[in-house]
Amino acid sequence: MLFTAFEPSGDDHASTVIERIRRDRPEIVIHAWGGPKMRAAGAHVVESTGDDAVMGMPGLKKIREHQRINARIGAWLDANPVDLHVPVDSPAANFPICRLAKARGIRVIHLVAPQVWAWGSWRINKLRNLTDHVLCLLPFEEEWFRARGVPATFIGHPLFDHPIDESQLDTVGASLGSGHPRVALMPGSRPSEIDRNFPLLLEAFRRLRSDHPDLTGCVAATTPRVESVLRSMANESGGWPSGLAVLVGQTDAVVRWCDLALVVSGTVTLQISRQMKPMVIVYKAGPTDRLIYTLARDLLFTTDHFTLPNLIAGHEIVPELVPHFGDAEPIVRHATDLLESSEHSNAQRAELRAVVEKFAGRSACELGARHICESLDRIRAERAAAAAFTR
Repeated sequence: MLFTAFEPSGDDHASTVIERIRRDRPEIVIHAWGGPKMRAAGAHVVESTGDDAVMGMPGLKKIREHQRINARIGAWLDANPVDLHVPVDSPAANFPICRLAKARGIRVIHLVAPQVWAWGSWRINKLRNLTDHVLCLLPFEEEWFRARGVPATFIGHPLFDHPIDESQLDTVGASLGSGHPRVALMPGSRPSEIDRNFPLLLEAFRRLRSDHPDLTGCVAATTPRVESVLRSMANESGGWPSGLAVLVGQTDAVVRWCDLALVVSGTVTLQISRQMKPMVIVYKAGPTDRLIYTLARDLLFTTDHFTLPNLIAGHEIVPELVPHFGDAEPIVRHATDLLESSEHSNAQRAELRAVVEKFAGRSACELGARHICESLDRIRAERAAAAAFTR
């Protein structure tokens, strides 16, 4: 079996499923192009990936790099026949590998559905030809894909696989101070996200603190390197604000501690939803993106919303400034409304509770591993029967 993942998020999603397969079926050998978590879960990592993942359109250097990776994967598949390929997220990187697998008669099961329901819906034809099944992390995806002739199963999301230890989170949060209100800043993890969005979140925090002198905040930094980058950026734009702390690698604790999160759009919005904390979601786009978005909005995009809580709810329950081309003013306005109106913040909490309930009773790692193992058993049984028939 071969897993391929090219971003840290793919490494996360794949690792939980690999760990479960290795626990339940230790005889199954798993090879991977993947990251450190997949290796730790028990995969034999042929090549490490995901260290410099990009969002959006990749540059020529990145395209050529993936072409070389694809050539090495093709050669590896010729030398190491496998029964099943499991591509994880990153459709631009994984679709060519799916084509390599299909050309060699290998079945393909996607773990994490390519977001063709959000933009570029014509890609559904490519997906239909390059997959045997899609394991979906979001509740609306199964019906969407099946209606378009793509076998799909909603397995849940890894974020909801394990209960939150609230007492431990409270212990971590106790170090952050007791001022009110409490605002979390979630600037993302990718360099491009941070460069565009952290100055905006920082300015929003400064304005909110000016209006609410007792307000305190905390930045959720994903790694020590990210914290260093954030502090350097702040020093270049007026210095690090008073009343703003940092926690590294403790996103759930920061969410538990806060009254409101200002967050860059991404999977972290589900972490916040899980604890039903009000939020304002933003994703600042660049100047050239504005022209592309304006020209291609009706051609490329097929949804009215872009953020996970709103997509899952089917309507806007969280203010989303995505894509955002302006300054901090609308962030401050939405944040102030949620901080000062208990009616609005409680309404958002209730909507987030309904979003979270859609994941109840599912374990993504368990269901994903079970489906993959059952598919592998069927493939091997079919091949054994075919071999017996030809003898």
